[in-house]
Amino acid sequence: MLLTIDVGNTHTVLGLFDGDDIVEHWRISTDARRTADELAVLLQGLMGMHPLLGDELGDGIDGIAICATVPSVLHELREVTRRYYGDVPAILVEPGVKTGVPILMDNPKEVGADRIINAVAAVELYGGPAIVVDFGTATTFDAVSARGEYVGGVIAPGIEISVEALGVRGAQLRKIEVARPRSVIGKNTVEAMQSGIIYGFAGQVDGVVNRVARELADDPDDVTVIATGGLAPMVLGESSVIDEHEPWLTLIGLRLVYERNVSRT
Repeated sequence: MLLTIDVGNTHTVLGLFDGDDIVEHWRISTDARRTADELAVLLQGLMGMHPLLGDELGDGIDGIAICATVPSVLHELREVTRRYYGDVPAILVEPGVKTGVPILMDNPKEVGADRIINAVAAVELYGGPAIVVDFGTATTFDAVSARGEYVGGVIAPGIEISVEALGVRGAQLRKIEVARPRSVIGKNTVEAMQSGIIYGFAGQVDGVVNRVARELADDPDDVTVIATGGLAPMVLGESSVIDEHEPWLTLIGLRLVYERNVSRT
């Protein structure tokens, strides 16, 4: 089985693949202070619950693919693969790793690994042109050309960042649960904030996607818009531009990159 690990700024998502199928997944908080040994114990605890894996760390794991936006966590995960999975082929997505997606940016090395991985999966699953909207710590919009090239994107504050900022900077406001309110017009402060977050972000997504699509393709209707990320379901029903929802897009992209590189390890 292939273990895929996507380390984001707030959460880390792990997926277990049996061939092309994801058979198990976990979401944990990202903690830059965790050591390699602590991460190994955490992995053992999670995977020890799966009936197809053995009790010992590494039993049943044939490969590992990792991407991380937090350098300190990537460093510790590199140590985990060396110390605890020494005989298992491991791919850590970084410059030099073959993705199959040309990066048409001023400085390709500064593009987040997860954004490139999302583009890999988008091209494989839906072809181009495409826009990936990833609802994470930031809300990112990544554009893929008809030829499968990563041509750039947009980065905006994410839903959770916005909620936290309202609670901290608003004298009479507080942090709220991100949930759909009863109506757009809030009848109390909490619902008013929820309405602003949900419908405000839906409007942002529609506006940004429409503008990106007009630059990306002669016919914007040809562009496939894919939503991913933990908070995507909160906006899906309110956005008019999202065509597909793929919650495991990054994990699928990691599987594809592993398959394109494993023969080189």
